[in-house]
Amino acid sequence: MNYLIGVTLLWSFSFSLIGVYLAGQVDAYFSVLTRIALASLVFLPFLRRRWLRPDLALKLMALGAIQLGIMYLFYYHSFLLLTVPEVLVFTIFTPLYVTLLHDLLERRFKPAYLWAALLAVLGAAVIRFDGLTESYVLGFLVVQGANLSFALGQVGYKVLLARETEQPPQHAVFGCFYLGALAVALPAWWLLGKPQYPSTGLQWGILLWLGIGASGLGYFLWNKGATLVSSGVLAIMNNALIPAGLLVNLMLWGRETDLLRLAVGGLLMLASLWLCKPGRPARA
Repeated sequence: MNYLIGVTLLWSFSFSLIGVYLAGQVDAYFSVLTRIALASLVFLPFLRRRWLRPDLALKLMALGAIQLGIMYLFYYHSFLLLTVPEVLVFTIFTPLYVTLLHDLLERRFKPAYLWAALLAVLGAAVIRFDGLTESYVLGFLVVQGANLSFALGQVGYKVLLARETEQPPQHAVFGCFYLGALAVALPAWWLLGKPQYPSTGLQWGILLWLGIGASGLGYFLWNKGATLVSSGVLAIMNNALIPAGLLVNLMLWGRETDLLRLAVGGLLMLASLWLCKPGRPARA
């Protein structure tokens, strides 16, 4: 749980940095490629041949390609179709996908976790629902592609590691995860990217931090945390970024935030976590 909380705080600052200093100023595909390439460089030295069975390495690469590579392609394209509030509203369905995908892979069903995920979705909707435009169906589907990719990656990683008879040190194999994402990001930048590169030292510094910190350490710690908690808690934490990001914007840039809605939505998320706490009976 501590891993997920820490990464939530880390990513909440990252979103603000992207929105203020990079969005519309640096090509999105170049930003994605740079972040994933830096993250790969961080973890490649930790790879150990002892743990890199071909089947495990290929599965990790596939999960990285889905959770980072394909997810980013959907996510950045969604901003061409939707307003920012609409994108935020449509991302709140990720907890449902996490819960349902995990139950599907494990061939079981836990109603308590599904109800908790629905409560987390309601809490996020209270915080971020700002109204929708008339033409949003295609944009909605694109964002759901991003949500499904992110959910499938983290759930797949959790299930994959749980089924390993001999648990590998996660840092010794996680470089494969980023190599899979790089296999998607590189051709995407080559085919779709624009010659719009960072023009200031600050922008380069932010990209460096996002690559090493937010993408490198962030996704490793998030997926490691996913292996240590229940699917219900993992689902709920996927929406914790919404109130955390709003609080960061409020504290650093004084952005207008409805504190009442933030408080009500946060309480609903806390209630959903209570439904998933250890010791509560959950019928499968």
